[in-house]
Amino acid sequence: MGGDFPSKPMSLYATIWDGSSWATNGGKYKVNYKYAPYVTKFSDFVLHGCAVDPIELSPKCDIVQDSASIPTEISPDQRRKMERFRKKHLQYSYCYDRTRYNVPLSECVIDPKEANRLRGFDPVTFGGVHRHNNKRHHQRQSRREDTSAK
Repeated sequence: MGGDFPSKPMSLYATIWDGSSWATNGGKYKVNYKYAPYVTKFSDFVLHGCAVDPIELSPKCDIVQDSASIPTEISPDQRRKMERFRKKHLQYSYCYDRTRYNVPLSECVIDPKEANRLRGFDPVTFGGVHRHNNKRHHQRQSRREDTSAK
């Protein structure tokens, strides 16, 4: 956008999904909404854009942006930092969720070490271990008692 600045303030809107009923050890830990609204900060945020005539509202830019100027890969150092961050902070990934998805989705790349770490955190969600429903067990017991009473 060169030296031009927008005439009105700009903002970025993001959503946070509440996965507390399924993503936190099978719903064990809930989101505490008394801490809302949740605020985040972006650093080194780069917005690629071009000048647009506000009257025409053209959906395309007249100038084709050079795709070589947009980074498409991260450096080995950035990758190591990302992996350390994931190892320290990642508690849920739908790619490893066997309760919701029997087969990983096509966009997922499964890392066996990460899968094992998550499985240790929540074997029901990430290990394919089925949670036992005590209600069914209790119903079977009641039926046995009913038939033995006759």
